[in-house]
Amino acid sequence: MTAMPGTTVGRGAVPVREHVPGAPMDLLEAAKLARDLHDAVGRVVLGAPGPVTVAVVAAVSGGHLLIEDVPGTGKTVLGRTLATALGAQLSRIQGHTDLLPTDVTGVSVYAPDRGEWQFHPGPVFAHVVLLDELNRTPPRTQSAFLEAMAEEQVTVDGDRWPLPRPHLVIATQNPAEQLGTFPLVESQLDRFALATPLGYPDAGTEVRLALGEGGHDELSRLAPICTTNDWARLVAACGRVRVDPAVAAYAVQLTRATREPPSVRLGASPRASITMVRSAQGHALLDGRSYTTPDDVQAVAVASLAHRLVAEGGPAERAAVVGEVVRTTPAPRP
Repeated sequence: MTAMPGTTVGRGAVPVREHVPGAPMDLLEAAKLARDLHDAVGRVVLGAPGPVTVAVVAAVSGGHLLIEDVPGTGKTVLGRTLATALGAQLSRIQGHTDLLPTDVTGVSVYAPDRGEWQFHPGPVFAHVVLLDELNRTPPRTQSAFLEAMAEEQVTVDGDRWPLPRPHLVIATQNPAEQLGTFPLVESQLDRFALATPLGYPDAGTEVRLALGEGGHDELSRLAPICTTNDWARLVAACGRVRVDPAVAAYAVQLTRATREPPSVRLGASPRASITMVRSAQGHALLDGRSYTTPDDVQAVAVASLAHRLVAEGGPAERAAVVGEVVRTTPAPRP
């Protein structure tokens, strides 16, 4: 079986990756489950319907999520809430400058009494991995996530260890703070299917939070909406949402258009086109449809593309570039 935190596996034995269990989930059932997840997360994370949608779309479509914002806006709460609603095992890793790659992936230890090496899986071997302040970890440790996020496996001492499925990495970072941080490299950012800020809540929502509504109090009462088996079936159902070739071509057009503005030194990659289409499928499912439209692509465009750009300015300026690309690129219409 797949190695999990707290277990040991003899070196050289590759665990069997989990398969999607049970009968396929029909799209009507999948759409209801996606909406139930959205509603559950929204009861905890108040006043942020856009970020909640992005987070649920990431979980539904099988993509990884980056949450960027200043401290105290609820980034960690959003990650914990999503894991709880999914009924998933959660590993939380606090980013810091002393964190080693083996603190993430695990380590092989020689057992003299057994005369063999044993692999002790790290926290990355969980269905949901919440990495707080990813940009506080050094580049060497950040690179430990590259293989895990792209290939759903890790390699330790030459042995390959598959990760459990579904596998969701939720990372947070504070883009405004520079002291003791290491900027995420382009290859790391490209592994995140979606990225979103949370922003400050409006005054009314902040009063509700101060009075104990939502937030940690509501999270403590939140019951799982599904099991990891249901989640796996939901992700598989998302892949069956129909994508017209014209809609896929539109997503590719948007990606390619991000490479043209003079303020952009590096535009979005082909991986961005792939994950944007997949995210559009998740958005369509959340909207109760079995097919995607250009509106679904537009709804996820900024979250799919902006964090991947190397451009002048910060997150707001990169989002503005993508917004202008969406505004000026003709969308196919029936």
